[in-house]
Amino acid sequence: MKKLGLVLMAAAVTTISCKNQESETSENKAENEEIVVTGKPTANSDWKDLTKGDINENWKGYNRDSITQWTLSDGTLHFVPKEGRNQSENLITKEAYTDFELSMEWKISEGGNSGFMWAVVEDADLGEPYLTGPEIQVLDNEKHPDGKNGPNRHSGALYDMVEPSENVTKPVGEWNNVVLKIDHKANEGSVTQNGVTIVEFPVEGDGWEELVKNSKFADWERFGKSKSGHIALQDHGHEVWFRNITIKELN
Repeated sequence: MKKLGLVLMAAAVTTISCKNQESETSENKAENEEIVVTGKPTANSDWKDLTKGDINENWKGYNRDSITQWTLSDGTLHFVPKEGRNQSENLITKEAYTDFELSMEWKISEGGNSGFMWAVVEDADLGEPYLTGPEIQVLDNEKHPDGKNGPNRHSGALYDMVEPSENVTKPVGEWNNVVLKIDHKANEGSVTQNGVTIVEFPVEGDGWEELVKNSKFADWERFGKSKSGHIALQDHGHEVWFRNITIKELN
């Protein structure tokens, strides 16, 4: 009986050791697991990486000659507003796009607000890119005041126009993957966030005009009028990060 007890004890210790090893392996795997990013460029892909190299390679300041509050390091664009500033500093792509898929990851600071836009027209007479370009919202839904203004102001929304079908936004401090698709040929736009398609909308015609009519942009003369334009990342006065920004033009 004594011998049997020793055998059972040894087996128990071996089992616990194996479970601990499995747990450590799982934890290490979770720490090292790479987020699956839609539209990751490869040698032969049609995706263009907008967060490689120097920040001035693919980006410029909206109506500005220099970039002073955004940095690009290891593929991550990081915005930190300067104290005492008196002018916003939005980023726009140097190239203009019409029909495309845009993939990126974003992370917002606590209580923060930002967004990204398409079909932005750069004009010295316009102070902000949102005067022309529709916006996909980036927000701390819980702590920013806009989170109390209805779901069409929440992260992933077509801002003030189409609310997300469900809340799939990750907690502040975590990365969210989002894909924006704009296709004028099919008259379809969509937002897929963290693997779930949460917003769908027409991009032109009566359906689009109806969305604008029922929004705060109804009387904005140039809002949403252009099919082609720049992609913009918004300076809303809060710290924000964007990474793995890739784009594929649709034929």
